[in-house]
Amino acid sequence: MALVRKGSRRITVDGVTYRWRLRGRPTYAQGMTWSPLTYAVDHAETPGTTLVITTSRPHPSNWLASPTTPVLPAEVAAGIRAARARGWTPESHGGPFRLDR
Repeated sequence: MALVRKGSRRITVDGVTYRWRLRGRPTYAQGMTWSPLTYAVDHAETPGTTLVITTSRPHPSNWLASPTTPVLPAEVAAGIRAARARGWTPESHGGPFRLDR
């Protein structure tokens, strides 16, 4: 399933363009800080398998005002490189590829 273009950002890693998106509003579990922040990455030209990266920090819009840091493009690029090293092929079809950071 491809990412929604609205709200997604483009990033180029090692000459390949991807789109990544952070959920704007947290899920209930993320809002309560029971589950961590996740974001999704897709190949920009040929969407196939979506990369879902789970971080160890709360969503920036959590309801308990827990301190957190924003997701920076350098972190997204590092996640993409780590997923590619672990076998993520974004152009192929299939279920989401999950990466815990």
